[in-house]
Amino acid sequence: MIRLILILLFLVVFFLISIPIYLVEWLIGKRNPQLRDRSSLAIVRVACRIVGFLAGIRLTVKGLDNVPKDRPVLFIGNHRSFFDIIVTYPLMARPTGFLAKIELKKVPFLAWWMYFVNCLFLDRKDNRQGLQVILAAIDKIKNGISIVIFPEGTRNKEASQLDLLPFHEGSFKVATRSGCPVVPMAISGTSAVFEDHMPWVRSVPVTVTFGEPIETAELDRAQQKQLSGKVREQLLEMLKNS
Repeated sequence: MIRLILILLFLVVFFLISIPIYLVEWLIGKRNPQLRDRSSLAIVRVACRIVGFLAGIRLTVKGLDNVPKDRPVLFIGNHRSFFDIIVTYPLMARPTGFLAKIELKKVPFLAWWMYFVNCLFLDRKDNRQGLQVILAAIDKIKNGISIVIFPEGTRNKEASQLDLLPFHEGSFKVATRSGCPVVPMAISGTSAVFEDHMPWVRSVPVTVTFGEPIETAELDRAQQKQLSGKVREQLLEMLKNS
């Protein structure tokens, strides 16, 4: 229980301190959006590291060198826990937005930071809005911002992390229509931090593995249709070895 209390206390303090920072970041964004992206990412990365430390997460990172440093990418990951974002955001070297459920847009303080770091909010019940979000993600990629998508569409609660839910094919249009690489991102162990025994937070080992990038710029139509299956196979292989 002490870990949960410490995390909640930190979040309360962080969000209170954030109130004047929001104004500063907003003003920076008016003059220099790229600087705002970098500064907001730096702040969020530090906050996530502190939450991970308070949770006692023992993180192992594999394959980080596989992530291109000179261009934006589409990260495709499996989704098991709220802590998936906590452990992966500090690993993002360049401005990166996550595709998140629209319900988070209503959460005060958190939603503002998500806006500043280029997150997009998806209404899974509205196909038309979903298409608009995909187009917005493509636009962000073209403007140098990486995107993280969990194509299962929701947090996977299956007993085994190898039982991936079906992928939403629309997720991969962000890569095929922008021509950016796809980087598979396998996250293992995060559900054991919190979801497996709520409300307790436990210190456990967590592994994040980045696969080799899949270039999409020159894929023909048939290869584009096979992209989802190819990424799924890579994720499963990385999860087995994590």
